[in-house]
Amino acid sequence: MAYSGTLVSEPNFEFQDARRLRVLVYTTLFPNSINPLAGHFVLERMRYLLRFVDISVVAPVPYFPAWIRFNHRWLDWARVPRAEHFGGFYARHPRYFVFPKLGMATHGISMFAGSFRQVCGRLNEDEYDLIDAHYVYPDGFAAAMIAGVLKKPLVVSARGSDINLFPQFRVIRPLIRQVLRRANGLIAVSHALKEVMMRLGCRSDNLAVIGNGVDPRKFMPQQSLRMRQDLGLANDRPIVIAVGRLDENKGFHILIEAVARLRSAGLNPILVIVGEGPRRSRLQNQIRDSGLNENVRLIGTVPHDELSSWYNAADVFCLASSLEGCPNVVLEAMACGRPVVATRVGGIPELVVSSALGTLVERNPEAFEAALHAAFCRQWDHDAIAAHARSHAWDNVSVQIMNVYSKAIAQFHARA
Repeated sequence: MAYSGTLVSEPNFEFQDARRLRVLVYTTLFPNSINPLAGHFVLERMRYLLRFVDISVVAPVPYFPAWIRFNHRWLDWARVPRAEHFGGFYARHPRYFVFPKLGMATHGISMFAGSFRQVCGRLNEDEYDLIDAHYVYPDGFAAAMIAGVLKKPLVVSARGSDINLFPQFRVIRPLIRQVLRRANGLIAVSHALKEVMMRLGCRSDNLAVIGNGVDPRKFMPQQSLRMRQDLGLANDRPIVIAVGRLDENKGFHILIEAVARLRSAGLNPILVIVGEGPRRSRLQNQIRDSGLNENVRLIGTVPHDELSSWYNAADVFCLASSLEGCPNVVLEAMACGRPVVATRVGGIPELVVSSALGTLVERNPEAFEAALHAAFCRQWDHDAIAAHARSHAWDNVSVQIMNVYSKAIAQFHARA
């Protein structure tokens, strides 16, 4: 199926001269050679912005000596190179100190101190027009300090936990409010996030709701039986796909229990879980103790370019998160024509907007069992689901982002 999407709107951005806008992206969410799937939605957004702007990347990572073997996560951070070419961009990875006993309240200042020299180095090489930060805290806080010192306009994108979770911490809440006041442009990836940001004191005149996007050239409906054969999956059993970091928030333990209930009810589904994370051993124990070795597969991480085959091999995509911003996995699954069964949290209801696209449920095994059973019995219009996802194409998102850039730069110069 060829991509036939069109731009939602024509770009209306204007700049002071004819040269291309030069943007410095500042974020810890940028993927790297050690953790290539982290923040892939940031990388995708940047790729589609390249038709309009020149982009460089500063992506700080926590400092940790490689010779101290504390845990795998710390060791991975230590292995990230100081600079590298990744995903078509040259990224620098300055280090910043993390002080565990002092908590996250120090992370923003530490990130600023650890990366300021690298940012100045980029500015000396080429003058940038704007700093684009992802994650309000600590990334946005550090970027706001840098933008203030260097007198550059700043755009900050709120992603999820930075607004849904971090403001609950009394010390961090005023730091987040400071970022929301200082940024020249703000982006919320869902209307749900926007509402929380407004309650935190964010002004509406520089806040735009722009969700994540999907690449319909990469994610599109394909023949399910062929995908199952290629991946070694059964052709005669219902298959559920779930993708994400193996942590408490994503709720994979809930899906495993739902599968156990479905099997007890006479079905024999397969749940394929794609991802890695700290709860892997617990999930393995749950699978073993429930006798679900033939029903649940933990396949680890999968390259982003190969996810389309897994989505297309499944009957249903599931997400049991307790918190979300605008999950790309939902858009990717729908772009492959897969119906969605997910929790009614964050920006998910803004993506699954009708029963023709899937079902939103409470976060418990009973609700997922019932919704999955109904989904297996239903005839879905896979082309219609994919067409809905195409309205969220990155082409459309990049135009909206450029309009935010334009407004932020105009606001900055008007205040100067």
